[in-house]
Amino acid sequence: MTNANNYEYMEAEEKQQLQLERLQSTINRACRNVAFHRGRFSEAGIDPAGIHSIQDITKLPFMNRRDLSEHYPYELFAVPLRDIVRIHTAPGTTQNPTVSGYTPQDLHVWQQILARGLEAAGVTAHDILQINLNPGLANWGRDYKRGAELVEAGVIPNIPLSIEKKVMVLRDYKSSVLVTTPALAMELAAHIRQQPGVPDELELKTLILAGDAISDEDRRMLEQTLRVKVWMHYGLSEVPGPAMAFECQEQQGLHINEDHFLAEIINPETSEPAAPGDSGELVLTTLTTRALPLIRFKTGDKARFLTEQCRCGRSLQRIQWWGERTDEIINIDGVTVHGRLIVANLENTLGSLPGAVRFFVRKAGEKKQLEIWLPVSAEIFSDEIKELEKLMHHAEGRLRENLGVPVSIRLKEKTSL
Repeated sequence: MTNANNYEYMEAEEKQQLQLERLQSTINRACRNVAFHRGRFSEAGIDPAGIHSIQDITKLPFMNRRDLSEHYPYELFAVPLRDIVRIHTAPGTTQNPTVSGYTPQDLHVWQQILARGLEAAGVTAHDILQINLNPGLANWGRDYKRGAELVEAGVIPNIPLSIEKKVMVLRDYKSSVLVTTPALAMELAAHIRQQPGVPDELELKTLILAGDAISDEDRRMLEQTLRVKVWMHYGLSEVPGPAMAFECQEQQGLHINEDHFLAEIINPETSEPAAPGDSGELVLTTLTTRALPLIRFKTGDKARFLTEQCRCGRSLQRIQWWGERTDEIINIDGVTVHGRLIVANLENTLGSLPGAVRFFVRKAGEKKQLEIWLPVSAEIFSDEIKELEKLMHHAEGRLRENLGVPVSIRLKEKTSL
C-alpha cells in the first residue's frame, strides 16, 4: 500500500483543515504568479487573505475551458518554463488547444493518485497490467504506466494495436488487468463473443474503464463476456488527468481524491451550490497542482454527491457520475470536443460553411465517432464525384488531426437537416 492511501481514511475535521491549508496555498501562488487569476480576483474585489474556511470558496469566480484556450499556451502556468518537465495538449473550445504543464512534483502527485485508484481496484505487484487507450488519451497512458509501476505491477505500455493483436497480447502475456475506455472494451467484448474459446485462454480478471461512463447493463455484459470485474475512473482529458475519482470495492459511486481536489456541485443555471444530494455540474479546484492551478473549474460533467458514508470505510467524498453533460461539449471515447471547435475547423477546411450543419456521436460497430452532416450546396457540390469525395476525405483527415477523434462526414439533402 502506498503512502497516498493514508489520506483516504482521515477524519472530517482533519481533512477539511488539510484542504483549507492547501487551498490557501494554491490561491496565493496563483495570484502571485498568474496575471489571469490576479486580475479576476481583483475585479471581483476578492482578497486571497480573506479565505478562512472551505466554505469561502464560493466567493471565488469560476474558470472554464474557454479560459484555457484564450490564454494559450503558457499564460496560466504558475511556475517558470524551466520548471516544466511535461507539456500536454488537447482540443480546446477555440482554434487554440488547451495546454497543461507538469512539474516533477506534479508528476509525482499523479503517480500517487493513479496508484491509489489501482490499489482500490485490487491491483498488486502480482498483476500484469495492459494499457489500451486511444491516441487522444496518450497522456493518460503514461500516467497509468507510472501509477502501476509504483504498485510494482508489471506494465505493458499503451501502444496502438489491432483488435487481434490486443487479444494476442492479453493471452500470450498473461495480462490480468486491462485499462481502457468503455468503447474499446465494448469492441473487445464484441470480438471475443465471436470466438467462444478465447475467455478460457485469458487470465484477465480486472477491467478498469476511463474516459467515459458506462451503463449498468453494459457493465454487466462486459463482466459476463470477459469474465472480469469492472471498475470506473473519472478524469478530465484536458487537465490534469485520469483517476481524479475512483471506485472502491463497494462500487457505489466514485471517491474523489479530496486531498488533491476540492469538489463542488452547482446548479448549472444559477451557478449556486446545489442542494445536498441534487445533481448538477461538477466543479473542481486543484489543491496540490503547482504548474497549472485550476480554481473553481467548471467541468461540464453532470454529477451528484452521495451523502451517506461508504461501507469501505474511506472518508473521501463520493460522486455519482452518468457521463451526461451540462454544456455543448461532446465526449467521444474520453476525448471532449466543443461544438464551436467543430464548426471552426469545418469553416477553415472548406473555406465557408454550406448552411446548416449537424453533428453528433454515432456508434460505428462498437466504437464511437463524430458524425457530421453537411447540406449539399453549390459551395461544395462538384459534378466530379471524385473531386467531391477527395474534398470530404481531406476534411475528415483535417478534423481527425485537429480534434483527436474519428470523424465521418456525410452529405445530406437540406430537407433532411
